[in-house]
Amino acid sequence: MKEIIKKFIPKFILNYYHWLLPIFGAFLYNFPSKKIKVIGIIGTDGKTTTTNLIVSILEQAGYKVASISTTRFKIGNKEWKNTLKMTMPGRFNLQSFLKKAVDSKCEYAVLEVTDEGIKQYRHCLIDFKIVILTNITPEHIEAHGSFEKMRAENEKLFQITKETHIINIDDENKEYFLKYSASKKYGYSLKISESEIKNFSFPVLIAQNIQITDNDISFSLKDVNFNLNLLGEFNIYNALAAICFGLSEGISLEDCQKFLKNTSIVPGRMEVIIKKPFQVIVDYAHTVVALEKVYQTIKNWKLKNENSRMICVFGSCGGGRDRWKRSEFGKIASKYCNEIILTNEDPYNENPFSILEDIEKGFLQIPNSKFQIPNSYFKIIDRREAINKALNLAKLNDIVIITGKGREPWICVADGKKIPWDDGEIVKEEFNKLNL
Repeated sequence: MKEIIKKFIPKFILNYYHWLLPIFGAFLYNFPSKKIKVIGIIGTDGKTTTTNLIVSILEQAGYKVASISTTRFKIGNKEWKNTLKMTMPGRFNLQSFLKKAVDSKCEYAVLEVTDEGIKQYRHCLIDFKIVILTNITPEHIEAHGSFEKMRAENEKLFQITKETHIINIDDENKEYFLKYSASKKYGYSLKISESEIKNFSFPVLIAQNIQITDNDISFSLKDVNFNLNLLGEFNIYNALAAICFGLSEGISLEDCQKFLKNTSIVPGRMEVIIKKPFQVIVDYAHTVVALEKVYQTIKNWKLKNENSRMICVFGSCGGGRDRWKRSEFGKIASKYCNEIILTNEDPYNENPFSILEDIEKGFLQIPNSKFQIPNSYFKIIDRREAINKALNLAKLNDIVIITGKGREPWICVADGKKIPWDDGEIVKEEFNKLNL
């Protein structure tokens, strides 16, 4: 019904509607963001983990913190799941949340910010003090019309934030964000050399002595060695963003090291659900770049055992969203996976079989692809059945990687219906059915 109504309302009226709501919300709740230090984390990937790391640093430093991420809401010691299927809530919800955070005497609010949220003015009249860029890669292109327009929406947060900017220097689009002025700037990198630091007029953290295992990540900054219970190179970027934040707020490298040492993995982000006799990992990766990074990380683990295989379970969202990336998913899977199981993700009102056909075009059109009909990959719409199939295919030392949903609580299907879900719990239930 909501989509039908949108078709009949002129675009300029919808824009006014989106623009007026944050104004009413801010007035209703008496501009709460002016009474708390608000941090906005923006980018395609890594926002949730970066949010979690920053909250961990602040809390261990003695501050009371509120946060909103894809996975949870948190005000002080109280936290609850984000079941909205929305990373950045609507304007009234955001202002109401900030008011509750202020009333609870929180000193910081850490918010994941999305380009779609900015496009709908959800950020308006929120007094952001600090903004952090994780990375910018193509996503939600249909909604914006082009990558350039999507990037421009992200830039708006840098335009309105005047206190502190923290930027991933390795991102190809960094120059678009570096051009905005701020009282303080910090950068972080895994790639530039020490000699290149002189090209920047602000501090840049460069991770050195990097080690990545199937249990943790470690690196050094100056003479301080960091070790985190996280997986994959991409999480070093997330950690660096959080450390830059700590430094910007007067928290030392040594304290950041201490505070991050025991930080637990974010549920649904490279989360190892089963360890033996084979590994089963659940990850939220739902973008082209994120999926490849996850597969690259796991492939590096496999090098320890030549006989281990990667069994990949994934789908892609429906409702006309990001159709372009479906075949790209297929190409990436063809490059890394030994077995492919295509399944439902969030089809919304689109035919689930059509989505899977779009994905398989990515590897079926590759000359000499190892994935050919009918034997070497599977299309199983029922996600539970697909997970069960993967577990039954797995042998000693194999790695099953299930991507696209992480720990999201729903599968969204036609007519606005939601099916209760949790990839991690489903894996446990199906694993317990095996005769091992």
